[in-house]
Formats: sequence, C-alpha cells, structure tokens
Amino acid sequence: MAIEGRHSFGSIGDTRVTFVEKKIDETRKDFLKDLLEHNGFEVIIEEEKRKSEEDPQLYTVAVTDMVFNPVIWIYERKLRTFDGHKVTADYWNQKSEDTPPQYWQKI
Repeated sequence: MAIEGRHSFGSIGDTRVTFVEKKIDETRKDFLKDLLEHNGFEVIIEEEKRKSEEDPQLYTVAVTDMVFNPVIWIYERKLRTFDGHKVTADYWNQKSEDTPPQYWQKI
C-alpha cells in the first residue's frame, strides 16, 4: 500500500470525487473511512465488481473534496489520529500506531 503521489480524481455515480485508494479490502476501507471522516471529509465508498463469487470483495475509497491529495495531507501533517496526534506515513499505511514527527527510522 504505497502512497501514490499522483492526484487521482473522477466520478462515483453523479458525484465528482478525489480517489484515495482503489482495490482495497474491507479492513483497509473501514480504517480509511473512519480516519477521513474524523478529519472532516465526506467519504464515498464504491464496491469493485468481482469476476466471480469466490473473489474477495474489494473497494474504492474517495472523498468529495476535489483538492484533497493524501500525499500532501500526510507529509504536511494536516491529518489527525483519533487521539489527536498527527498522522504519519506509517500510521496511514497501518504499519505502526506510533506517530513520531520523523518519517524515517533511526538505526
């Protein structure tokens, strides 16, 4: 789940949206939906079409804010966690619950 630097936008139904992530599982969808709504965004979820019933259900997560770009909001530290800390790239990618101010690991 790499953070994609390109600003991706389009439509879901009749609503113009900025795509946050595409083809993600339900756990990831729920995490992003809750985090983005906590930060004041209107979130729209679309189910991806499955080729067969055995395939897992995947989702697209989008927001109605056309200028939202996850890369900018994460690295400018504009997003907040549920306990008020700033969201880091590792937190966004669900690699860590820690939210230190740096984006790198000290060795």
